Amino acid sequence: MTDRHPTLRRFLTRQAAPIDPNLVFLIEDIASACRAIGNTLRNAAFEGAQGSAGAVNVQGEDQKKLDLIADDIIARSCENSPDLAALVSEEREAAHWLKTPETGDYLLFYDPLDGSSNIDVNISVGSIFSVARVAEDGDTDVLKPGTDQRCAAYALYGPTMMFVLSLGHGVHGFSCEYGTGDFRLTHPGMSIPEQTSEFAINASRQRFWPVPVRAYVDHCLAGETGPRGRDFNMRWTASMVADVHRILTRGGIFLYPADAENGQAGGKLRLLYEANPMAFLIEQAGGAATLGAERILPLLPESHHQRVPVVLGSAAEVARLAEYHAQ
Repeated sequence: MTDRHPTLRRFLTRQAAPIDPNLVFLIEDIASACRAIGNTLRNAAFEGAQGSAGAVNVQGEDQKKLDLIADDIIARSCENSPDLAALVSEEREAAHWLKTPETGDYLLFYDPLDGSSNIDVNISVGSIFSVARVAEDGDTDVLKPGTDQRCAAYALYGPTMMFVLSLGHGVHGFSCEYGTGDFRLTHPGMSIPEQTSEFAINASRQRFWPVPVRAYVDHCLAGETGPRGRDFNMRWTASMVADVHRILTRGGIFLYPADAENGQAGGKLRLLYEANPMAFLIEQAGGAATLGAERILPLLPESHHQRVPVVLGSAAEVARLAEYHAQ
């Protein structure tokens, strides 16, 4: 079993191109935090951890108790990692600096609990992570483009707890082994099919959609008698991690456009700790990720919690939607 399903540590330390040991430590700390969050989610009903925290975060969104608990778990698990200079979290207004930054130190961006509105109805949620590096001694600029990411990952807290990781040369999925708690490689070399017959979008927002998105969805819904010539299924879980994981395993396209209601804010999803890491993972799996037409990863962030539109998934479908925008 060790050879067929190596542990996360064995995978990290047996790479053809050696990885900085301090990055290995940080990734292991992130994985440990995910295990702790998964256990907390299982016991939340017994520990009074479900429901609202009675507060809002910096984006004005209602915080769940588990949002704050997950944020604290990640911070406590990772803050002693060698060479980790700062944490940037959805639940924190500003970057939390752990040390005076030096060249090559790491910056950790994260959404501690994606899809937390699903907790009370027992639908899969997740955590999202991105790691970048400090450019030079004293550099306190955390507004890094997605192209600067050293690695990206997410945890999926579903029937099987999974940790999906890219170091910039492919995407690999690790399942948490019941009993030992080890993350073991079960999905090596994850790859997105170019073609798909599934799309994920929040259809309740249809009245706000821009014309290209409305046209794309209408053509998919028209089925085999429409311009696409085949039937499509629509999927939506209100958890980006769950929707992206489905795309990584069987193809599809995920759309959260800027629309008439959220456009003034730039969109819905946050660039640094949602759009960038997911775009990194999707591209590494052979897919594409755009703002609708332009790639997400080169975009230079303007603020810690900047919102952007997101279209990602099977490359052919993402390119097709870009054509709709061009027209």
